[in-house]
Amino acid sequence: MSREAPEAVLDVLDIGERYRSGAKAPAGTRRTLPAWARRPDLLVAALVILLVLAWAAFPSLFTSQSPIDGVPADRLQGPSAAHLFGTDHLGRDLFSRVVHGSRLTLQATVLAVLIGLVVGTLIGLFSGFVRGVVDDVLMRTMDVLLSIPALLLSMALITALGFGTVKVAIAVGIGTVANFARVMRSEVLKVSAAVYVEAARASGVRTTGVLFRHVLPNAAGPVLALSALEFGVAVLAVSSLSFLGFGAPPPAPEWGSLVAGGRDYLATSWWLTTLPGLVVAAVVLSANRIARALERGTA
Repeated sequence: MSREAPEAVLDVLDIGERYRSGAKAPAGTRRTLPAWARRPDLLVAALVILLVLAWAAFPSLFTSQSPIDGVPADRLQGPSAAHLFGTDHLGRDLFSRVVHGSRLTLQATVLAVLIGLVVGTLIGLFSGFVRGVVDDVLMRTMDVLLSIPALLLSMALITALGFGTVKVAIAVGIGTVANFARVMRSEVLKVSAAVYVEAARASGVRTTGVLFRHVLPNAAGPVLALSALEFGVAVLAVSSLSFLGFGAPPPAPEWGSLVAGGRDYLATSWWLTTLPGLVVAAVVLSANRIARALERGTA
């Protein structure tokens, strides 16, 4: 046994004595907390998003009441054990309508984000890689889109396309294209100047190969983080357009239309607008929290 062994044993015994006496352990011997315990707000945000996704995928697991049919005798009842979110003016269970309405709202939201992600990514990728006149024309077009308020642009597009959940999703998605295009172009410009991209070009790799095998995978991180942020923005935009009456026609439950439907009863039946509105706010805030975490991870 080496001479240093007894000293190591004494160090271990000394640490144990400090634990028994109540002294703090050295920094190197402290147990690190799990990642979720160090960031409880991120855990709550993820649970909220997972819960809402479960509502949209399996609504019958969370409520057995019909979102369409009501009981007139139960109209305008406050939140209770029988009706968690109360009932509306037709006696319909509000919690059931919120749960079933999550499918329509999230379908429109996911479609809107996918449209913005795919179209914006392709525009930014092509613009940043080709550059020149093509870059100038595409980016000036994106500047025009960014200069128009997103909600106003969506309303103008819906006027041309017509009403409905899918039309709302398309309008909201087009309104987010410029954001994705700008971020992707910025990342492509940085990645294109990297040594491995220049080496791929010098070795004779085709332009499409350089673009899709080297540039796109290394520039996609911030764009994916942006998609999480745009998810929350799209939920708010879809709900706002539904609130204004551009979404699915009644009696289909959408979060925005549920909030709008309770305006006439706000003074006496606060739950009709407050509880669906809180669900929308929770989803938007949770998506923004996850987006910030992803942004820090890709920085």
